[in-house]
Amino acid sequence: MALVYTEISFELREISLKNRPKELYRASKKGTVPVLITSDNLVIDESLEIMLWSLENNSKQQWLKDNYSQDLDIINNNDTEFKKWLDRYKYHERYTEQPKIYYRDECCKILDIYENKLIDYQYILKNSIGLVDIAVFPFIRQFANVDHDWFNDYYNKLPSWLEKISSSELFTQVMKKNELWVEKEI
Repeated sequence: MALVYTEISFELREISLKNRPKELYRASKKGTVPVLITSDNLVIDESLEIMLWSLENNSKQQWLKDNYSQDLDIINNNDTEFKKWLDRYKYHERYTEQPKIYYRDECCKILDIYENKLIDYQYILKNSIGLVDIAVFPFIRQFANVDHDWFNDYYNKLPSWLEKISSSELFTQVMKKNELWVEKEI
């Protein structure tokens, strides 16, 4: 979303994760997505790093301010703690050490923080969409998709925040289906 927001020109290659092309591994040994190769052949293979690179290379953007350490702290906590509990909640059949509700409750400890921030702002840290919103949005969307009714009943602010981003022009533009990219034989 950050690349589209900053209007950076890029070529999108939709791939099958079940049949990853060799070119993906040549670009990044990790073989995970996303991978961005810049015009000067810099390889960036972490979502947050791609977001930061695109924002830092666009002086007109409004998501990244001079001091964004609070943003990075929230995103880091989301990418580590929340993601850990989210995976256990979504794939409970693989993590049977605790009841599913236990993992949901662990997720809620972090979601409650976001919910409380939305009492004062339309978005997590301010009244306009920002880096934190875009970075945590996919994870909260995954959480809500496990049990939409429960999520909408339990939270007051997060469902409308989620809907606002899900229905935004930026999101709908990014979520367009693309044809699978096929690696050319050399």
